[in-house]
Amino acid sequence: MQIELLFQIAGVGVLTTVVAAILQRAGRDELATLSTVAGLAIVLLMVISLLSELFTSVRTIFQLY
Repeated sequence: MQIELLFQIAGVGVLTTVVAAILQRAGRDELATLSTVAGLAIVLLMVISLLSELFTSVRTIFQLY
């Protein structure tokens, strides 16, 4: 697995947590929730290419198509 991707995901998680905590302290709970969902979407977009590669590899290994 690519170690850079793990660090990027961890960075997005830390940044999202800090932003959400700051927004919650400021009384902006809706924006805090929105920032958390946005962080999750960013991570999913980063991981989706790896999932595509995984499914292609499984298809090739088991000769499914």
